[in-house]
Amino acid sequence: MRRSMLLLAITAIAGCQTPMPTPNPQMAWVDLSVPFPNDRVLMAERLDRERLRDGRFFQVSPGSHVLLVRFDYEVGGGGGMSLMGGTTVRECYLTLSYAYFNAGERYLLEARSMALTPEARLYDAKRNVVAEDSEFYCL
Repeated sequence: MRRSMLLLAITAIAGCQTPMPTPNPQMAWVDLSVPFPNDRVLMAERLDRERLRDGRFFQVSPGSHVLLVRFDYEVGGGGGMSLMGGTTVRECYLTLSYAYFNAGERYLLEARSMALTPEARLYDAKRNVVAEDSEFYCL
């Protein structure tokens, strides 16, 4: 009985995760990444001030766009949502603008934390930095 309940729970959780859509070749695709273990969550929040339905990526038309991402990361001690061991989770929102998105290209938006300061960089397919966050605020 216990084993079947566990299997049912795992199946239900796996069923809730929808696959990533196929990138539209008429649009630019932006993947999201956090490179360090204390960087917990990076999600797409808004594209040109419009809330997104799927926070796992951005898919944008060619040209200029403003991206807003939510970035949660752990810091030692201080305010925020406390975790065991004296660390806290800091929730931040970072804004990044880029004027030259190209159709069919893949970009990578990477966020990282440097002590209490979050930062984000947008890379093109050749791993060149093409934009950095212009502002951020944390809760």
